[in-house]
Amino acid sequence: MSHVRDILDGKPEKVHSISPDATVLDALKLMSEREIGALIVMDGKKVAGVISERDYARKIILQGKTSKDTLVKEVMSTNLYHVKPENTVEECMVLMTGKHVRHLPVFDKGKFMGIISIGDVVKSIISHKEFLIDQLSNYISGGYS
Repeated sequence: MSHVRDILDGKPEKVHSISPDATVLDALKLMSEREIGALIVMDGKKVAGVISERDYARKIILQGKTSKDTLVKEVMSTNLYHVKPENTVEECMVLMTGKHVRHLPVFDKGKFMGIISIGDVVKSIISHKEFLIDQLSNYISGGYS
């Protein structure tokens, strides 16, 4: 069974973040450059929220605002569901699907460790299933003695 720490170990250490006082356009540019769907919003050394492509679609475009004139703090999500490194990938999947979120910040004893996405979780589950299939195939074909 995989854990959040396993996902974090496979990701780059640098977590991309943005200030709450940056414009949404700046956030979108950074997400585009890094090919990611969300940014952690950092107010100094404190996690203040998350801004995602979904926030942009629902809180800018649909409300007639412009990304150039709107600040990240006006649209970021602040009610964050989060996980710990010891949580299982399956627990993350349940939380993400149950709460309809695509990104989960990871905290260990109150310290921010990183962020995982629904894509990270699905990739981990698929990888684990492929490993199990290989093991079963080897067992069935007599690859183990």
